[in-house]
Amino acid sequence: MRPGVHVSPAGPDDLDTLVELCLAARTEAAVGAQLCTDDTERLRDQLGTLLAVPGGLILVGTVDGTPAGMLLARLVGPSLFTDAVSLNLEAVYVLPDARRRGLGHMLLATVAQQADESGAIDVYATPLPGSRGMQRFLARLGFAPAAAHRVVTTSALQRRLAHEGAGPARRSAPRGLEDLIARRRQVRESRSASAAIDQASVSITMQVNRAVQMRRPSASSTTTW
Repeated sequence: MRPGVHVSPAGPDDLDTLVELCLAARTEAAVGAQLCTDDTERLRDQLGTLLAVPGGLILVGTVDGTPAGMLLARLVGPSLFTDAVSLNLEAVYVLPDARRRGLGHMLLATVAQQADESGAIDVYATPLPGSRGMQRFLARLGFAPAAAHRVVTTSALQRRLAHEGAGPARRSAPRGLEDLIARRRQVRESRSASAAIDQASVSITMQVNRAVQMRRPSASSTTTW
């Protein structure tokens, strides 16, 4: 367990905290309207319903005693269509200031353990379109494309989480690559901006020259003394 990082099942007293975390995720997401409503009372009722339905799972994560993350999930099955039990991962969110502390991994490790204890073979996730950070996070943990979802077996997820938890220093390399890509993107954008400014300057100069030529008296109307 990481120092200062704690995960526990949510209860009725956590609903207000969950609403705040959901609204923070909505504000940060590029497609926030697809994530949840911005009506706090309605959102509170929806979260309460998830807590009450059979198989509903909500985890709250704290860093140094302050709520900083959440996980929403639901156990599904068996049903008329399949005898298998699976875990549907509805949402995982950690506040920006609390990231890179291991809270996201701990949230997933906790829910993976619950999935294993409940006999869930697979874990499904449906990341929002455009959420590239979450896509990379899930892919790194072994989630593979499956129609509109991403899926990983519960056992594979537990192994990957245990492996990453044992060597946090190894995660610095991907971050270095992301920084390099970001710097190259900034250089390209800077060059594009400079080119646009140069082009605009040339265009303005040409327009000024044409205006001067149009205002200059023609040779036929000039009187020579």
